[in-house]
Amino acid sequence: MYSTTQSDNARPFLTWQRILDWAQEHYRYRTFSKDEKIPARAGLLYLVQRGAVRLIGNAQVSASVKPKSSPSRMPLVASEEAFLGFVGAGQPFEIVAQSPFTLQSFAHVDQTAVIWLYWHDLDNWPHFRREVLDAFRYQHQRKLLWLSTLGQRRTIDRLLGFLTLLIEEYGQPCDDGYYLPWVLTHAQIGSAIGSTRVTVTRLMGKLRQRNLIQNYGDNLLCIPSNSDLRQQA
Repeated sequence: MYSTTQSDNARPFLTWQRILDWAQEHYRYRTFSKDEKIPARAGLLYLVQRGAVRLIGNAQVSASVKPKSSPSRMPLVASEEAFLGFVGAGQPFEIVAQSPFTLQSFAHVDQTAVIWLYWHDLDNWPHFRREVLDAFRYQHQRKLLWLSTLGQRRTIDRLLGFLTLLIEEYGQPCDDGYYLPWVLTHAQIGSAIGSTRVTVTRLMGKLRQRNLIQNYGDNLLCIPSNSDLRQQA
């Protein structure tokens, strides 16, 4: 049920090593520091070789204000940002831009390594092309589950569903259950589920009281193996 995806077991080592060697030879390989923006653009294919990438969506929201010195309203454009998920080691991602929405990518952990290619570069590895398409198909299925979770009326249900989906996909085993190997702030969680940092902090306390989530290590989130996620939160 839970994933332990790593770059050395996501696909046969020999194939991955050939792609890595090719990327380094053609200057298509770069390592990023934590929270550093990845200069990705639409139309290219990106592969996470090591670490994790955080995807952020930005939407331009129009509003209007009425200055005291003028009877007419002036347009005001603000940007709303939302956390859209992770891309783990061995997985591909694309950047899509369609006004008024834009997608950005950031290294979520230090020493995150990314390879970039044109789609026609995959002609060098036909079997790998199929793996990439299968990976995108899987990501699409996960996004449908994400959308279903975000459709829950109660915020606490959206929160628990969101954390469960993340740990199902990226969780690592521990003594108590499975934990998310990367830190997420309450503000990032709030942006993902359409809530606020303060509300997320309050509801996380409720989930901990009911033993539906726990702390693990240095501010990491864990879902206990003995918790009944089917019960009402």
